[in-house]
Amino acid sequence: MQKRPLAYRVRPENFGDIIGQDHLVGPEGVIRKMVENGQYFSLILYGPPGIGKTTIAQVVAAHYGLNTYTFNASTDTKAALKEIVEQAKRYGALMIVDEIHRMKKDIQDFLLPEVETGNVILIGLTTNNPYHSVNPAVRSRTHILKLKPITENDLLRFLKKIHADEKNGLSTKLFDDVFTYIVRSSNREIRTAINMLELIDIAYPGQDVDIDAAKKIILKPALSLDKDEDNYYNILSALQKSIRGSDVDASLHYLARLVEMEDLDSILRRLTVIAYEDVGLANPSVFAKMDACANACERVGFPEARIPLSAIVIDLALSPKSNSAYKAMDEALESLRKGDMKKVPNHLINIDNFEEKPSYLYPHDYENHIVRQRYLPEGVAGGYYTPAETGKYERRLKERYEAIMKILKKQDR
Repeated sequence: MQKRPLAYRVRPENFGDIIGQDHLVGPEGVIRKMVENGQYFSLILYGPPGIGKTTIAQVVAAHYGLNTYTFNASTDTKAALKEIVEQAKRYGALMIVDEIHRMKKDIQDFLLPEVETGNVILIGLTTNNPYHSVNPAVRSRTHILKLKPITENDLLRFLKKIHADEKNGLSTKLFDDVFTYIVRSSNREIRTAINMLELIDIAYPGQDVDIDAAKKIILKPALSLDKDEDNYYNILSALQKSIRGSDVDASLHYLARLVEMEDLDSILRRLTVIAYEDVGLANPSVFAKMDACANACERVGFPEARIPLSAIVIDLALSPKSNSAYKAMDEALESLRKGDMKKVPNHLINIDNFEEKPSYLYPHDYENHIVRQRYLPEGVAGGYYTPAETGKYERRLKERYEAIMKILKKQDR
């Protein structure tokens, strides 16, 4: 009979065997306290792949003592959910929902009343930040708990422990630098690291394995998708600063590092911000191009998405730059936060029950469609927007702005 995969055989069966998540399952951890006190509540566990979300859910299920069901929000149907709910109404149930950020609205609407009444205890799992990706109706009925990235030392100790345990049947002898290489190549993803360890053992049964031999088996280090690590944000920041500085090669370098991580959502969000914040009115045609790029990337996915991403990054980097719109909005917000929240002038309000309506002047009735009247509230000075002249389009905007000022001055005479 074929052995089960090593990752399955060494999966923890109790909280004490789970590594790196003491804040949740250690002696004072909230999940362990919940189980020990027999007070179960619905959870969403989130964090990058391979750090223990599924394991924690399964250990909780083992202590729960009632029926446990698994449900994949991407692939499972409402009919499958109905069967689970019918069982839950009779006996209660714990339901582990993988990829909960992909849960369709009709499934949410059917499931949430059962969660609210307590018929179903829900444990949702996601690699995405649920505060951005999970429907608020789901979030409001759950406690959101974040798993921490596994430290290098924690994973190193764990790998050495399972390698030394005879019941796991690993026959290779590994030098210390091989363990370190596995940890770093896996980017501290537990499941990936265990698979690498097993692969080396399959390739070199009973042999002494040095770093060169290990590298022949582990051909390409994984890249971390942890959006909460400083290094990840540093790469996104370096991409934006390189585009802002009009350095095409640096922009493409940092884009390539992000493409290797295959985190399309974060790349598109950051490029959209760059288009509006850094290129702005100097080349507003990139706004439509950015939308077209996002649509193309979502349609084709990786690896082909790298092609439209490359085109838009080159365009953004070589475009003239202007932050006048970005600065104008921040000036307006700063004004509000200082207390410039005055009453809207009466002549700008739609008022149906005044006997005599305020005298709003209709601009289209005047020459050049411009007429002097107050739009800002009394006591608000304005002056947020400072015209710039970077690029042909923004020069035209400045010319239009100055022409409006001249018309208004002429009307004041």
